Amino acid sequence: MNNPIVSNPELEKDLKEGKKKTGKPMLWVSMISMTMMFAGLTSGYVISQGRADWVNFEMPTSFFISTFLIILSSFTIYMSKRMILADKMNLSRLLLVSTFVLGILFVYFQFEGFGQLIEMGLYFTGKQSSISSSFMYVLTIAHVLHILAGILVLMAVIYNHYKLRYTKEETFGLELASIFWHFVDALWIYLFFFFYFIK
Repeated sequence: MNNPIVSNPELEKDLKEGKKKTGKPMLWVSMISMTMMFAGLTSGYVISQGRADWVNFEMPTSFFISTFLIILSSFTIYMSKRMILADKMNLSRLLLVSTFVLGILFVYFQFEGFGQLIEMGLYFTGKQSSISSSFMYVLTIAHVLHILAGILVLMAVIYNHYKLRYTKEETFGLELASIFWHFVDALWIYLFFFFYFIK
């Protein structure tokens, strides 16, 4: 006969406190690492501009749309936390789901942008590719992968929200998701203006 699992409130409290103490520092370390990676790639882009095979290009219009969507998603996730603190749980969940939808739309318009690049004759690899277009694909695809990671995090947070695991006093999981989401949003805005002004 199996022994029943005895709940230990003190142990659970200690585990939660331990997660809170390590969660944010680990997130910041990972974000610093990601920042360094993108800084290295954009530096390589700038250095490569002196090459004879460098090709200038215009930003795809879909990237303008995706930029608007990602900025809007930062607002919705910010307001989602504010609504929890105001004890408006249904509105908070709605804003969180809106953030998720905006993230999906962002990815969609990124791929639309890739299609527009191809229509311009700018390919990732092959004879028709250039160093400039290859760099753009690498940077944008790397960012899309981070957005997809953020979308998975949002899915977990939405699930926890529907399970009523967040309250005015307990928003830690949403806080971590919000920090990461704002980070990837800011990262895209940086890349957008980088490509817009440095051609």
